[in-house]
Amino acid sequence: MEELKRIVECFAIEGDIKDIAPLGNGLINDTYKVTTAADAPDYVLQRINNAVFQDVDLLQGNIAAVTGHIRRKLAAQGVTDLDRKVLRFVPLKEDGDKTYLEADGKFWRVSVFIPDTMTFETVNPEYSEYAGEAFGHFEAMLSDIPEQLGETIPDFHNMELRLSQLEQAEKEDLAGRLAKDAEACGGELHSILEEIHAHGYEMCKAERMYREGQLPKRISHCDTKVNNMLFDKDGSVLCVIDLDTVMPAFVFSDFGDFLRTAANPVAEDSPELDKVDFDMEIFKAFSRGYIKGTKSFLTPVEKENLPYAACLFPFMQAVRFFADYINGDTYYKIKYPEHNLVRTRNQMALFRSAASKVPQMRTWLESL
Repeated sequence: MEELKRIVECFAIEGDIKDIAPLGNGLINDTYKVTTAADAPDYVLQRINNAVFQDVDLLQGNIAAVTGHIRRKLAAQGVTDLDRKVLRFVPLKEDGDKTYLEADGKFWRVSVFIPDTMTFETVNPEYSEYAGEAFGHFEAMLSDIPEQLGETIPDFHNMELRLSQLEQAEKEDLAGRLAKDAEACGGELHSILEEIHAHGYEMCKAERMYREGQLPKRISHCDTKVNNMLFDKDGSVLCVIDLDTVMPAFVFSDFGDFLRTAANPVAEDSPELDKVDFDMEIFKAFSRGYIKGTKSFLTPVEKENLPYAACLFPFMQAVRFFADYINGDTYYKIKYPEHNLVRTRNQMALFRSAASKVPQMRTWLESL
């Protein structure tokens, strides 16, 4: 605790530190709650994973621009209690313009803890609609941000790049799995490759539309999960959190990525493929909220292609899992040798289910 205390004391916090304890179960950053004495606010200390977010200065610059823009907009609207409606990061004592500390090769930041709040893991129509409206409103708030944000994870949702990575994995066959598959009866791996390649061109249409000037990039959250929203005690949404992936992207990122996990009734690594299904009730609820939240800026082309987004993200994730399997499981953590292959089967099944329901999705969106 003493080491963490010394780090926190480099920031311009109020009050004396009483305790520092682990907070939450995040997979990327190490997070701690800093409890202070008397009436001073409590804080959240995070170690930024600079293996994932390699340009920490860009990352924190993005977050400062986003939170500052939202804060100014809310203040202009007469919103009170701003520290409950938007995250506030604490500057360093020695450099008031900087919101992160580098110490011994590690990067740290401190934000004000928002008390009396809740997050939910539950994915049902009610919370899906909350999520759709909250993330849509978040994008709307940032639709006129003057700062030029950078990509904290370059090409994070670039389908053309993901297919190129798969083709490279296929060419190199580092683990020899494709060669072994070719010798075996059945050839499942080659069948998966054929199916992926059959849909590859269509799934890359976002990049083509962008190059042709038909599709804009927006400032998007890019990690749209139900638990990335803070709720007040009365159940109302306070603010969107976990801003590390906020960057320029197509709106398809926020729409499709949420549905990839929320609309699948089983986990992405479930081997029970007969239970994989694209849940239209979750789609209807999320899209109803999302259309409401984005009505101020969403273009007809973006709205028309939301069903494509719902198909794109399970397809993209299947490609990523499958490339990693062919490469010998070098990126995703696995619990058993076939884990990435099971994930691939699961996500391809979800892609097929979503693709079969595109006409229903279009009909629903037209009705909103």
